Amino acid sequence: MGVPLEGNRCGWQTPSTHTCHWLTQRVSHGAGCSGTDSTVRTNINRDSLPTSALLTFSGLADHYRKTELVSGTKTAKTQEIYCVYLSRWIEPRWGCDYLHSIKPVLVEAWLRSLPLADGSKAKIRNIMSAVFSHGIRYELTDKNPIKAVRQSAGRARVPLLLDVSEIYRLFDVLALRERSMVITDALTGIRRGELMGLKWEDLDFIGGRINVVRSVVDCTAGPCKTEASRKHVPMDENIAHVLMAWRQESVYTKPEDWVWASPHKQGQEPYWPQTIMQRFIRPAATAAGITKRIGWHTFRHTFSTLMASLGVEGKVVQELMRHASFRTTMDSYTQALDEPKRQAQKRLADLIMRTGKVGHA
Repeated sequence: MGVPLEGNRCGWQTPSTHTCHWLTQRVSHGAGCSGTDSTVRTNINRDSLPTSALLTFSGLADHYRKTELVSGTKTAKTQEIYCVYLSRWIEPRWGCDYLHSIKPVLVEAWLRSLPLADGSKAKIRNIMSAVFSHGIRYELTDKNPIKAVRQSAGRARVPLLLDVSEIYRLFDVLALRERSMVITDALTGIRRGELMGLKWEDLDFIGGRINVVRSVVDCTAGPCKTEASRKHVPMDENIAHVLMAWRQESVYTKPEDWVWASPHKQGQEPYWPQTIMQRFIRPAATAAGITKRIGWHTFRHTFSTLMASLGVEGKVVQELMRHASFRTTMDSYTQALDEPKRQAQKRLADLIMRTGKVGHA
């Protein structure tokens, strides 16, 4: 395959020439794969594009970045994450490989060697697959070898949950600002970005619902994660009461103001959720005798699990969670609580032992 080349982003060279990206001209060793020139930028919009025999993964990834990734179907945060995975992990290994030379078994072995969690490896696999699928749509390649790559996305740890008594104790010790955040989050299951993206105009106190229309991630407001996310959620009277109490205390109460506007930003931005979690909510949880290291997503997982434990129909839980997939709700967010599991086991044991005993007699 070649020898390492200092200064080459892909880390390889060929004996005398290297066709990289969509270059059809000879390039010097020093240019390497980072030498994308006007030829590449011109070719990207032409109808006549080179086949996979001449196209490298970086060339296809560039086309993906400049067309599909910025087409508006993904949030700014998702675009940033994809670019980071491509530049930090995928392209240093596969960037200068021609598309036809990328094989499932090689990618699979490479993923196993990475010092990352299974979830991150699955993300890498999915991004590579998305790039190849993009190439198929644009007729830049005729197959997606990543579809045959096996990679588990299983969690390294079971998500933490709070039981009912822990949630209530946490509510009880929090100050009004944090209590309004946590009660709203715990009783609706909305994502933290959606929580911080709420404005007073999104709250329908008369109709009893919250209109989730945006998400704030890294202080940047954008659309919600998915189309299914852009739906209203019910607003229970307990949520309404605590939000009205917070509005009376807040300085920023205009319809267009953020519900949790930061005075440090003159109300132009909401609070940074991770700062609130670290400085106020976790210390309060400790004071309440909760030893678990909770995060914002703890409330979302707890919401789904407690809803299921109450016997709420799975489709209703999916709608409340605003997941596009029912499987995501059931497999990734919902766990069976110990007590219902014990009760179910007891019912089965009673059925077998009592009914079986009568039948045997």
